[in-house]
Amino acid sequence: MNLLSAENLSHSFGDKWLFKDLSIGLNQGDKVALIGPNGTGKSTLLSFLAGKDQPDAGSVSVRKGIRIGYLEQSPVFDPELTVMDVVFAESNPVAQVVKEYEKALHAGNEEQLTRMLDAMHKYKAWDFESRAKEILGRLGIQDPEKQFGQLSGGQKKRVAMARILLDEPDLLILDEPTNHLDLTTIEWLEAYLNTANTTFITVTHDRYFLDRVCNLIVELEGGKTYSYKGNYAYFLEKKAERESIESAEIDKARNLMRKELDWIRRQPKARGTKAKYRIDAFEDLKDKASQQKYDDKIDLNIRTSRLGSKIIELESVGKKYGDREVVHNFLYTFRRGDRIGIVGPNGAGKTTLLKMITGELRPDNGQVIRGDTVKFGYYSQAELEYKSGQRVSDLVREQAEVVRLGTGQTVTVSQYMQAFLFPPEKQHDLVEKLSGGEKRRLQLLLMLMSEPNFLILDEPTNDLDITTLNILEEFLFNFKGCLIVVSHDRYFLDRLVDHLFVFEGNGNIRDFPGNYTDYRNWLEENQPEKEPTKPTAAPAPKPVSEEPRRKASYKEKKEFEELEAEIAKLEAQKQELIGLLEQGGDHTQLTQWARQLEELSARLSDKEMRWLELSEIM
Repeated sequence: MNLLSAENLSHSFGDKWLFKDLSIGLNQGDKVALIGPNGTGKSTLLSFLAGKDQPDAGSVSVRKGIRIGYLEQSPVFDPELTVMDVVFAESNPVAQVVKEYEKALHAGNEEQLTRMLDAMHKYKAWDFESRAKEILGRLGIQDPEKQFGQLSGGQKKRVAMARILLDEPDLLILDEPTNHLDLTTIEWLEAYLNTANTTFITVTHDRYFLDRVCNLIVELEGGKTYSYKGNYAYFLEKKAERESIESAEIDKARNLMRKELDWIRRQPKARGTKAKYRIDAFEDLKDKASQQKYDDKIDLNIRTSRLGSKIIELESVGKKYGDREVVHNFLYTFRRGDRIGIVGPNGAGKTTLLKMITGELRPDNGQVIRGDTVKFGYYSQAELEYKSGQRVSDLVREQAEVVRLGTGQTVTVSQYMQAFLFPPEKQHDLVEKLSGGEKRRLQLLLMLMSEPNFLILDEPTNDLDITTLNILEEFLFNFKGCLIVVSHDRYFLDRLVDHLFVFEGNGNIRDFPGNYTDYRNWLEENQPEKEPTKPTAAPAPKPVSEEPRRKASYKEKKEFEELEAEIAKLEAQKQELIGLLEQGGDHTQLTQWARQLEELSARLSDKEMRWLELSEIM
């Protein structure tokens, strides 16, 4: 069943066409990934499909009765609203019924309460609030009463995602849904979207996400779309075939054009009308021959400064924020060629550790000893700094006029920028006109120009397109200095790092020998009760923290066992009350049962939070 169709969409920015006469359709069960280079108009296209913006030409039609959920890159809501107010969207009838029911319950308005009890029964809304809190918890939002304006950019996006998932629309339109999510949450989202009835189109550059969830990949390139029915691995295979065929056709067109050009030049002007068909054919041939050939062999052989034998030593460093300890007595000595990935929940202290390593932040205890030859290249999540009206080439030339390569050769800034997918015409664009991904790419380019020998990359894959990621990975794979990567891109981590710093909570950091997949396999083998998937063998971890992780006391173990039984009992009571409410009864009974359900849900929530706390220790 077709849910949405876009016909002959065309849109331009100034004198530049993003795309012309573009058509796309979405059927029920389609799980579509929209991919392509930064700046090709992917986010713009999603906004047209969602109906938020309008193209210059063309139309989008949605099947009658179909509800769309649209997740933007930067969601905007009233900053004064609480998280729960945002989640209880006005467009969601179930959420509004729950909201009105709670108002009537607390106001003691019997007439209104009777109406809302009927509505709660009609919409089967008794579990909605607990479901909302569960999804918020899964997405890392622990304080539902916090004001939206006080959240970070990543938290705002996760709240917007919770709102959409609770609304249960027929079609999801998701712009970079995995950005700002930690690895555990990304895997939960994959499972959520993998159900048979879920239909979505998403812009994402997470290659494992593409492989595991999507069944149709649409590539937007050069204003055209190319569709591939399959996952990311199938897309790579078929794209390579397509590019090989198109490159051969371009070569053939160029050879034929040379012959035709010689014929055109020899034609007398008076005979122009006699061979008009051949002249028209020559113009078409010229368009084909002038197309750019595919060339992925870009070498980012950037020079790095010499790195001495003494690099960095972390001697029992620790850091607290109030009563919360984020790094506890961490020991590590960096060696040449270290390739370390850092993983852990959002807010666990990953960026704090990076800032202590670079000297931007002082530890509360212990010390960081840095070698004299260490030259950091720190690619942070901060916004690119530039002046209003500044052009891309001018910003880069502020750093240097030429760039030294690892071979000892020098190249011009323009040649260097082309290696980062900034062609000559793009180099003269205003920085403020670049897409988010292009600005991130420019930020990376500027950082590498300083010839660092110790690279720290904090979420480098956010907003970068797959082509740029492949180029960056190739450079980092051959990088001779030290490398630290904080990333939620599992493919990126698996390819580049050989051990991990895992933030386990309460300041504990585990040094795990292996990449991210090795770590997940080890977790499955050693914690089967938490990991339902089939375990695979992996190397045992090697802790480096000075103090071992705290073990659960006898009292805590006993409490943990009792909580499991209590939670099961409360769940059964809750389902029994919901059943009574759905069967109906007189007003007095319904009011009594509703109040009991509210009290029971609160007790259940407290028990579950305590169970989670103890499960971390267990």
